[in-house]
Amino acid sequence: MILAFRAAALDGPAYTDVVRLAHSSPDWLDDSVTVWSAYGLAVFALLMTVGWWRARRVSPVAALTALAVPLSVVAAFAVDAGLKLLVREDRPCRGLGASTLAACPAPGDWSFPSNHAAVAAAAAVALFFVSRRLGAVAVVAASAMSVSRVWIGVHYPHDVVAGVVVGALVALLSMRVLRRWPRDLAGRLAATRLRPLLVS
Repeated sequence: MILAFRAAALDGPAYTDVVRLAHSSPDWLDDSVTVWSAYGLAVFALLMTVGWWRARRVSPVAALTALAVPLSVVAAFAVDAGLKLLVREDRPCRGLGASTLAACPAPGDWSFPSNHAAVAAAAAVALFFVSRRLGAVAVVAASAMSVSRVWIGVHYPHDVVAGVVVGALVALLSMRVLRRWPRDLAGRLAATRLRPLLVS
């Protein structure tokens, strides 16, 4: 481990407080958070689909920008996964031996940074390039996803904060690069078999 070898010293007490709060919370809340943590990323896929569908009605350039969003998310995931292999931080549920809502991931499934938080943050930032409204909805969903990962006990708070930073930065940089594609590229693609992807 390079960066987070003393993870528990950073925010172990905060993690423990959240896990204890989760255990004393109503079952319906814990169940809702657990389901959201496990399946909530599908919401971001839905938001990306809606953004692309609407962008097709605006212009081929807008549609091409919307199609760049999932590419940005994949890039954020790749960077985040690389950092996981570099840092190799144990999950808090394993290092602290806490009783958690979710099963503790297997050894070697590293904790820092959080993939879920990175993907959610990347989607939120990238969607702002397509629609401010969709981006705002995604920010709320990304915040809920980040909190849920600590609530169910699989991440330290600093894991999700780092994941958000990584995802947001990668998405911001990649979307700015992708938006520099020549504007006539969208027009050329719209004249091919890819036209249904770019024009309503």
